[in-house]
Amino acid sequence: MTFPSPRTRNPVKLSDGTAHGGTVFLSAATDHPRIRVGDYSYASAHVPPDDWAGHLAPYLYDFSPERLIIGKFCQIADGVTFITASANHRHDGFSSFPLMIFTGGGAAAPSMPPSGPDTAVGHDVWIGQGARIMPDAQIGNGLIIGAGAVVTGAIPDYAIVGGNPGRVLRTRFGPEIIETLNALAWWDWDIDTITAQEAVIAGGNLKALQAVGPA
Repeated sequence: MTFPSPRTRNPVKLSDGTAHGGTVFLSAATDHPRIRVGDYSYASAHVPPDDWAGHLAPYLYDFSPERLIIGKFCQIADGVTFITASANHRHDGFSSFPLMIFTGGGAAAPSMPPSGPDTAVGHDVWIGQGARIMPDAQIGNGLIIGAGAVVTGAIPDYAIVGGNPGRVLRTRFGPEIIETLNALAWWDWDIDTITAQEAVIAGGNLKALQAVGPA
């Protein structure tokens, strides 16, 4: 069976041949100017939204200075929300009330917080149901983020994160294996090679994976 193009909006087919509306390749389902998504990264929702960008990142506006960057082959479960920097209020003074929203004061208004950082997610990241990804999150490759976790800050490659606040419970592999996996970067291989090597990529045989990809 041919793997669907990353430009396919609904890549999962049901038993009757119809497309599953609750699963989308995000690169095909979003055209938000402040969101960049790599090939084959998908999101799921039990109740499919009309606006996937607004569903996932409700505070990221067309005019927001920050971006949401998601790598390739990421898996985003139902209920995940990216709380991007435009959700912030200024809180270094006497009040956090955003007066500029109601006066139209714009970015230069005194109650406007400074521009915040981009939110970045690496490749092959699994984000569990109901997780919240906060504005300063810099998420590495190969992470597993547990259901309901609240993730903030820089998270290293191939970590498993859970809880509120989210913390690294353990790493999936040792540092030498992680370095090798990042160097192999299987997510950059052509899709025919990836699908042909499904057992190797999904398995734990590093030598077999190295035999397929570049050293």
